[in-house]
Amino acid sequence: MNRFAAPRTIDEYLKQLRVALEGEDPALIQDALYDAEEYLRAEVAAHPGKAEADVLELIASTYGAPDEVATAYRDTEVKVKAALRTPPPRQAANPSGLRRFFGIFLDPRAYTSLFYMLLTLATGIVYFTLVVTGLSLSAGLAILIIGVPFFLAFIGMTRVISLGEGRLIEAITGERMPRRPVHPGPQKGWWARIADMLSDARTWTTLLYFVLMLPLGIIYFVIAVVGISVGMNLTLAPFVVLGQALGWFGDEAFWPPFAFGPHWIVLSASSWIGSLFLLVIGIVVLTLLMHLARGIGRAHARLAKALLVEPGAGLPGAGLPGVGHSGA
Repeated sequence: MNRFAAPRTIDEYLKQLRVALEGEDPALIQDALYDAEEYLRAEVAAHPGKAEADVLELIASTYGAPDEVATAYRDTEVKVKAALRTPPPRQAANPSGLRRFFGIFLDPRAYTSLFYMLLTLATGIVYFTLVVTGLSLSAGLAILIIGVPFFLAFIGMTRVISLGEGRLIEAITGERMPRRPVHPGPQKGWWARIADMLSDARTWTTLLYFVLMLPLGIIYFVIAVVGISVGMNLTLAPFVVLGQALGWFGDEAFWPPFAFGPHWIVLSASSWIGSLFLLVIGIVVLTLLMHLARGIGRAHARLAKALLVEPGAGLPGAGLPGVGHSGA
């Protein structure tokens, strides 16, 4: 049976739903709270002649009680995860270390993460420019009446962009991110909305994420470009030898020689032995890059989730009465 007392206000309903979803993914909780609040406020607005408690009692038979809504979201989330889960590559029952090491080339998340590392330089520049320009203009226009709507529009834009960034990260890494923003709540005046945004920790963590994307984007881009360039150049060493044999290239080595063995055999791209040695090194470099890209993708997804997803602080109705256990 329903373990909550019947909610008398929208805030109580949302708090009960938050408690019912405790322990679930924060992105799922944010989506559920947005959907519930949007529906509840629309229903209350559609019945202006009824008290809020009466509308909520009617809604309980259509939309569902908080416990029922939480159960429905859990069931749906399980089905969605099962449908979107990337099938694991086929492996032996007890794969060897080499099989696990080179099996990274069968993981599509490694390729998408590597693509994201290349993309973050461009997005990092855009995000950093947006934050610096937006904060500068907001501070400069603060003495004018236009400064208030400009700041609200700027923060609203960053939240919309952060939602799109989250969806991109989810598509690339598979980490669950919100499909809905945080609901703005009931209509308020300009200054009340400004105060809410300034006191909302998520406002500042979102801006922090956008600022961090520039240095992170530079690091990711350099790692990806250097890894791909070095790995591909070393892997193509045998083709250099073939080109020299066919007269396409000169006799000079394309890389500094490597001293190897007791007789100091010179290994370079101008010899078959050297080119095969460089080929092996190149394959190892590319494999390590793929492992690193997948690891960076997972770590960045956790960072994005920590800074962009509403953790529950500032939840409408938090701290209000209304979460009680029924006697049944």
